[in-house]
Amino acid sequence: MRRLAVLGLALLGACGVRGGDAACGIPADRLGVFVDVPEGRFIKGAAPRYPEERPEVSLHVGAFRIQAHEVTNDQFAAFVKATGYLTDAERTAGDADGGSAVFTAPDGGESRPWKLVQGATWRTPEGPGSDIAGRGRDPVVHVSPADAAAYAAWVGGRLPTEVEWEYAASLGLPKGGDQEAGAYGPEARPVANTWQGVFPEEQKAADGFAGRAPVGCFPPSRIGLYDMIGNVWEITETPYGEGTQTIKGGSYLCSENFCRRYRPAARQPQEARFSASHVGFRIIKDAPSQLGQ
Repeated sequence: MRRLAVLGLALLGACGVRGGDAACGIPADRLGVFVDVPEGRFIKGAAPRYPEERPEVSLHVGAFRIQAHEVTNDQFAAFVKATGYLTDAERTAGDADGGSAVFTAPDGGESRPWKLVQGATWRTPEGPGSDIAGRGRDPVVHVSPADAAAYAAWVGGRLPTEVEWEYAASLGLPKGGDQEAGAYGPEARPVANTWQGVFPEEQKAADGFAGRAPVGCFPPSRIGLYDMIGNVWEITETPYGEGTQTIKGGSYLCSENFCRRYRPAARQPQEARFSASHVGFRIIKDAPSQLGQ
């Protein structure tokens, strides 16, 4: 089945067991805030680790504004309440090839931690019987690129292009140009929600989380953005290939032995009408100076 083939992608990161301090998160006065990103130049694909990240190219990027954090369950719930919107996962829940991808940590020799789960939606992220009570500031997941674009349009924004997203992530790195510095600081100290240990058998959760974290539980980047690296992959509007969109930033399942895609240059495809428990998004808006052009 086509959907099950999607689950076999080596780069899907996901939702496992929640851990850490669930009370942590972004300060209330930063919720929904947008950060101004100035125009400038950067190297797209800097220090590539995988073939799909090449070539290194110097690009000029115009100014824009980007939400400081990933779109949360509370934000998405407001959209649904106002519009009655149904996500692709909800609309296809009864189809033989419907549902959404859910990751479950291997147990007792389980060799296929990814499953296509009927009834896994943004409201029920682990499948039927689960819910998002008390998780309003978690990043919304089980949203397809089409769902993300619908939300962005409703709030008067749009999804970032891959170049815009990578530029903002690159500006946020500590000085020195280390492309992995958004995930690990001095002495390999975790500064983002990634996987510590041998994936998928051993999750040390040295960063405090074995699953998704509420937005803002980790320090902001140099330009004030939270969770650009790790936590959940983020959807962009840029096509990756036929029927797919480019996702960026890696998820909390990215580990040293598994994907190491916790870098600005990292990129992977996400099917335009499919969703998973490790994929979310954030939105951008055009800079005020550009609105009248």
